Amino acid sequence: MVRLGTGIGWRPEIADDIARLPGIDWVEVVAENICPDHVPDALRLLRERGTTVVPHGVSLGLGGAERPEPGRLRALAERAEALGSPLVTEHIAFVRAGGPLTASPSIEAGHLLPVPRTRDALDVLCENVRIAQDALPVPLAVENIAALISWPGEEMTEGQFLAELVERTGVRLLIDVANLHTNHVNRGEDPAKALDELPTSAIAYVHVAGGVEKDGVWHDSHAHPVTQPVLDVLAELCARTAPPGVLLERDEDFPAAGELAGELDAIRAVTAAGAAGTAAGSAKPVTAARAAEAATAAGTGDEAAAPVRASAAADEADKTRTGATASAADAPAPDAPLPEAPVPDAVRERLALAQTALLSALVGGTPPPEGFDRRRLRVQSAALTAKRASVIAKVAPELPEILGTGYRPAFARYAEGRPMTGGYRRDALSFAEHLLADGRPDGSAARRRLTLWWQERSGPAPLPSHPAARFARRVRLALSGGR
Repeated sequence: MVRLGTGIGWRPEIADDIARLPGIDWVEVVAENICPDHVPDALRLLRERGTTVVPHGVSLGLGGAERPEPGRLRALAERAEALGSPLVTEHIAFVRAGGPLTASPSIEAGHLLPVPRTRDALDVLCENVRIAQDALPVPLAVENIAALISWPGEEMTEGQFLAELVERTGVRLLIDVANLHTNHVNRGEDPAKALDELPTSAIAYVHVAGGVEKDGVWHDSHAHPVTQPVLDVLAELCARTAPPGVLLERDEDFPAAGELAGELDAIRAVTAAGAAGTAAGSAKPVTAARAAEAATAAGTGDEAAAPVRASAAADEADKTRTGATASAADAPAPDAPLPEAPVPDAVRERLALAQTALLSALVGGTPPPEGFDRRRLRVQSAALTAKRASVIAKVAPELPEILGTGYRPAFARYAEGRPMTGGYRRDALSFAEHLLADGRPDGSAARRRLTLWWQERSGPAPLPSHPAARFARRVRLALSGGR
């Protein structure tokens, strides 16, 4: 694996800031948001400057009971090739359930849900990962996810689960330290223990992100600053190995460029201090406070030079790491795993029934499966609805504009007992249809605007979408007073 360095999640809202931020070695893009034939100009310019771009998938559902869909695999492969990426990444999660294995309608979560750490789930995950590896033109790395809920009857810790996954498939790992912190708060899991059990030579890169605690539950929001505990988990990881890359994620409530630069500097300081500590033979984890000291100590004392010194320290530590002549990025890949027999259909069916029962309870209003914490299920259900509403607002920004402050309450009422079955664009249309059938929104002008929006995007022959045609319809609507 190549050494990636320090990166940031590329989002259109901060594209200009990213282009100006110093020391950005690479960026990660949400694969489903990129069209290979129409790469955004800002992203194309970054590539022309030599910035590495890694596509990060969110919809493959490798942890689901079904085998990965060939169409989704082709799409991920196309993006890797279009962006000239050295690898692609996805999640250890399930995102849909139901379907042929359960003889029930397919339903979608709209977000990432944890797989049970059982032998059945691991067998299915390993086979799904191997299918994906065979279909992709570059190496695959998979990410541990954050969770609000725990499955009853789990048979392995997270570290054991990931270690065996790597041993059996040779897949690389994308370790999200914010997710390790989330699982510490929400599920009582010790991040240090998970890191001790991981095969660190398999780490492709690391995610760092912010979150917020509400009522004793940690929400991995990607909309808040990176907290001290998350930096401390990063320090724990860096005390064990030099990760080939570390990336800052931010998806909502984007701060000013200076704040992003400050968070990136803090990340560089932690990774550099961890590398220097390990190179010196110290087995003691490097806290974020010690990292800050290391970044500003010795030399000129100029704080502005700290990131440069931190980067240099990391590079030097890579060369002198205990008994090693190369960094973790250059570590040899695990031995090729031995072939395994296909997973029996009965195993996939058992997993499918369990995941469908859980997802139905979360998004369809069915009774909670036995053994789950009902309060946590309610929190997870509300979080899924909020996430679904946020994505709909991006896919169809006219809807919150038309509905105003009533958008989220109206969507929450619509989503109750109505699972998503056809993707976000279909969900947006169904939401509009639900409102119009109920004679909403209040006010003839708003209803007319919503009706026009729906007509433009639905039916066997949608109304012309050319900008001039849309402008003419808006003019007619304005002249008619919205009636």
